[in-house]
Amino acid sequence: MSAPLDVPPDALPNAHPEVKRTPLHEIHEGLGANLVDFAGYLMPLRYGSETAEHLAVRTSAGLFDISHMGEIFVSGAQAAAALDYALVGNLSALALGRARYTMICDAAGGILDDLIVYRMADETFMVVANASNVAVVRDALIDRATPYDAEVDDRSESYALIAVQGPKAQEILYRVTQAPLAELKYYAILAGEVAGLDVLIGRTGYTGEDGFELFVSSGDAVALWQALTKAGEDDLKPAGLSARDTLRLEAGMPLYGNELSTETTPYDAGLGRVVKLDKAEDFVGREALTAVAETPPGRTLVGLVAKGRRVPRHGYSVVTTGEQGGTPCGVVTSGAPSPTLGKPIAMAYLDTGTGTADLAVDIRGKHEPVDVVSLPFYKRVVP
Repeated sequence: MSAPLDVPPDALPNAHPEVKRTPLHEIHEGLGANLVDFAGYLMPLRYGSETAEHLAVRTSAGLFDISHMGEIFVSGAQAAAALDYALVGNLSALALGRARYTMICDAAGGILDDLIVYRMADETFMVVANASNVAVVRDALIDRATPYDAEVDDRSESYALIAVQGPKAQEILYRVTQAPLAELKYYAILAGEVAGLDVLIGRTGYTGEDGFELFVSSGDAVALWQALTKAGEDDLKPAGLSARDTLRLEAGMPLYGNELSTETTPYDAGLGRVVKLDKAEDFVGREALTAVAETPPGRTLVGLVAKGRRVPRHGYSVVTTGEQGGTPCGVVTSGAPSPTLGKPIAMAYLDTGTGTADLAVDIRGKHEPVDVVSLPFYKRVVP
């Protein structure tokens, strides 16, 4: 997802008249969703209780409309080489039917977007970009693919994307498909029929739970949503952006615009593992990222758990409370009440050398003490 969400929901702006609507817009209206302008799309923030939606995903399953995401196809004899040059990962090594989390950076190593790339065929890849960055990613891919025998095709308007996430996701999906879901590995994709509709089924998600992301023709989105709702009965609950944000925060997953930006490198965010400096193909940002990799980062992304009930929010300062009390030493990137932990949590960048004791977040002039913890806050138990 893209663009900050960790603000009080009532503070989100009203939709601009030219805002886009997903193919499921009328479904959301019929369910009484609270709709907001998010990354240029009118999206459901919540349908009722965002806490109930969050907990449904942790205990059963949630149904999400994420059709605002972008699907950009790169195909041709040199598609893999073009992506190796355009992105920081080694996409030519990606097996058929598998997916990889990666990033596209600028020449200085700053992150333009974080992506999931699926290898659909030997010479065809699908790049899934965050909603607010689709144009940036598309244009960068077109430019970087120019020297290669590869074509870039933005098919975002042709697809709707629906996610089924939670411990009962597979069970529910099996009620409407004969696709071999149990054999589908995490970060893999297959083509199959769901409720008689042609669907690309990816075992991916942004919640910290097992689940699936279903790519379907925009014209079939309503029929697919309705079939999943019927199949889910009491086990599947529609969930909005608020729940999606708290779920990803608990799982320690970064959000573009908060933890990631052109001002951060993958190493700043603790994601240097996605940068393949040893791949044969040169890539945009390689020189800058090589230098960054050899230098300790100036800051570290950490988890914070509030000791009180006030919520650290995006942009709030982290300060010391010891002898040098009140000295700024970091900044909160995302924060929200955690329905699973029952406490306010946050992610924050701390300056290198900052101790983990005697820290607080400056919340409107009051220093609220926090504990520093390792990410993620929540990790599902795999049977």
